[in-house]
Amino acid sequence: MNETTNLPPLPNRLSTDPRSPHHVAAIFEHAIGIRLNDKERSDVEEYCISEGWVTVPAGKTLDRKGHPLMIKLKGKVEAFYK
Repeated sequence: MNETTNLPPLPNRLSTDPRSPHHVAAIFEHAIGIRLNDKERSDVEEYCISEGWVTVPAGKTLDRKGHPLMIKLKGKVEAFYK
């Protein structure tokens, strides 16, 4: 499979929000996964491997601009292509 050689390297920090400076659109053309403390999570909005945290939505709560309210979870973070 030479498709894996064409995958861009996963950055240390990545965000799904297009307004963020850490958003890289080329990464999201492929399916990626995030593991926090050896458990795969599908609700991660942003992660930082070196600092060991991910942000996830806090239920259905919205901030005053209509965006989901985020909480930061800390632990061992791993990013991978599915």
